[in-house]
Amino acid sequence: MKSKSRREGKRPEAQDQPKAEGVTHSHVSRFPVVGIGASAGGLAAFEAFFRGMPTTTNPDMAFVLVQHLAPNHKSLLSELVRRFTRLEVFEVVDGMVVRPNCVYTIPPGRDMAFLNGSLQLLDRSPTGGVRLPIDFFFQSLAEDQREHAIGVVLSGTGSDGTRGVRAIKGSGGMVVVQKPDSAEYDGMPVSAIATQLVDLQLSPGEMPTAIMAYVAHAFGKLPMLDPGPQPRAENAMQKVFILLRAQTGHDFSGYKPNTIERRIERRMAVHQIDSVEEYSKFLQQKPAEVDALFRDLLIGVTNFFRDPEAYQALERNLIEKLLCDKPEGSAFRVWAPGCSTGEEAYSIGILIQERLEALKQSCAVQIFATDIDTQAIAAGRAGLYPPSIAANVSAERLARFFSKEPGAGAFRTNKVIRDMLVFSEHNVIKDPPFSRLDLIVCRNLLIYMGSELQKKLIPLFHYALNPEGMLFLGTSETVGEFTQLFETVDRHAKIYQRKEVTHSAQRLNLVTFVAPLGSGVAGAPRTVRRRDDPVKLPLRELTEQALLEQVAPAGALVNAQGDILYLYGRTGMYLEPSQGESGTNNILKMAREGLRRELTTALHKGVRTNEVVRTPGLRVGTPDHFVVADLTVRAVNAVSAGSAEGPLFIVILEEVPQDASAQARKDASPVAVSDDPTPDVDARIELLKRELRAKDEYLQTTHDQLGHSNEELKSSNEEMQSVNEEMQSTNEELETSKEELQSVNEELATVNSELQTKVAD
Repeated sequence: MKSKSRREGKRPEAQDQPKAEGVTHSHVSRFPVVGIGASAGGLAAFEAFFRGMPTTTNPDMAFVLVQHLAPNHKSLLSELVRRFTRLEVFEVVDGMVVRPNCVYTIPPGRDMAFLNGSLQLLDRSPTGGVRLPIDFFFQSLAEDQREHAIGVVLSGTGSDGTRGVRAIKGSGGMVVVQKPDSAEYDGMPVSAIATQLVDLQLSPGEMPTAIMAYVAHAFGKLPMLDPGPQPRAENAMQKVFILLRAQTGHDFSGYKPNTIERRIERRMAVHQIDSVEEYSKFLQQKPAEVDALFRDLLIGVTNFFRDPEAYQALERNLIEKLLCDKPEGSAFRVWAPGCSTGEEAYSIGILIQERLEALKQSCAVQIFATDIDTQAIAAGRAGLYPPSIAANVSAERLARFFSKEPGAGAFRTNKVIRDMLVFSEHNVIKDPPFSRLDLIVCRNLLIYMGSELQKKLIPLFHYALNPEGMLFLGTSETVGEFTQLFETVDRHAKIYQRKEVTHSAQRLNLVTFVAPLGSGVAGAPRTVRRRDDPVKLPLRELTEQALLEQVAPAGALVNAQGDILYLYGRTGMYLEPSQGESGTNNILKMAREGLRRELTTALHKGVRTNEVVRTPGLRVGTPDHFVVADLTVRAVNAVSAGSAEGPLFIVILEEVPQDASAQARKDASPVAVSDDPTPDVDARIELLKRELRAKDEYLQTTHDQLGHSNEELKSSNEEMQSVNEEMQSTNEELETSKEELQSVNEELATVNSELQTKVAD
């Protein structure tokens, strides 16, 4: 009886759970694994999640809960979760094999990883620093389960889980995030949503049904792109490529079919669509889905100093072959195509700066970081990264090359490194390349492209590099058949050096590949969106509807910059044409004396907070004649308006009746007649305080606008630098072609002369 009671008292987390010794992928059934991460407020979110789960988990899947737990206290998480789920719940022991329809909880004081279908526990690093157990688990889950990985980010503070979201999406998995307004702490959900890689934003109770529907659709049958006649399926794929190219301006038809098909299958599963033909029709009806698919196709898993051994090899070769040979005051030029959000480009900048300081050498460094993703380029320009980068950047480099932002704890690159980089939107496939480069860093871009595109890009890189320039590729990439163009410097790190070739066939091939000047690629500004002009908005209807709600006699519909889209009522007493060139139609420039400052402040506040802003009792007009008016600025909620003009706002100007305005002036007047002087002083102080607050708000608004203008000018300057480089590159190509044609012409003249001599003989 004693031994029986011991058996019955066995820890439930170890029951029927074999260790993972000797387990490989061939022995582990492939079922989806849902990683659920939370920190503060996680228990309530876990409860809502499992209470929203149907009584049967069909199809099969496993759930792994990762929560920030106190390291020195016993966790009750598994016991608490058992109360609100019918699934088996286990606290993980090292090497536990994951089974379907079970829930696994992380023990306190340990980090957890997923490997070959089992959960491995690791001791925390004794070096301290920021602990990110959710990122750590999500990344291992993505590497092991690939498209079978599903990440769920619930309530929590900080940014833990953000890097894991990128890893899961990069491997073809699915990401669901709790709606911030339903979370007790919205730090983690907001940080994950900011990546713009989230598939669904739901409350915890809605998540299980959506996840099960996705799993049933994605893994419950044969691949969605296989059924049906092959020509018909290929035709539907071509339509998808056409829609992508029409809306985004980028052609994905040359990318590897397997990669494209997996991403399309995943989007089809999210929307419960069975065939590519139906999905192509869905794309035609939902332009927003085209943007979502475009972002999915652009997913690149990147971080600082990815593959440290490769960077160490690059550092050695930079010292030995590039920087040491640079004369004093010369320029060191680097191109990083497909830079994503800029981590790799900044890593190269840090590496070069360290080498320059070690060599005590002065050299102007230019790093051109380019990508076709506008949002990724904007993130790179900002140079602001979450605290999780501390896992890849040493403490010494963080202190030297980053500054910590107050509040959120994020890191911003310092000015020395930021000034090296020029971020630009650029399509390496069709836009002219940069030239006279010492180093090209193109890591993990070629693996997504088909062999034909790769055969065009390698000669392109050869042309862009200086003699003995370096090409740094990803660990799974090579120069392929172009060994006559590049010499291998480090086979393991994939570092190649440009060879000088005498034959011009490759260069002539490059000239035919790069778009000519007449196409407008190099000189004309590039835009991401290339859709047809939208249908003209019903501006009058929107304006009148908004005004009727406010019962206002005069107003204007404007965008966030103050440009007037529609005027209603008699606005002459409030607005007048501004001086300068004709055609100015901005309400901030047209506002009369007494209105401009308050209108600027109110519009800026309305744009920033999206709230209704009211400013009563404004004296508008000239010193001789004025009216007292109430100003109201509020957002116009119209989907059709937002699609073309951005957010719109209604500016309402309502004249205060004469009796009311006189009474208001009397009440607000600092010289009002009274037997007791105290109210007069108090009223004057209150009036001065109001004026001071208004001036402070106006100064803050002006400061914000100035900062925004500076950022825009900086971005425009970088774009112009990029276009200038492309123009120079195209010009050099044309000069090269001219020289080659002159050479051919001289050869033909020589042959002609010889033939004439023979004819004379």
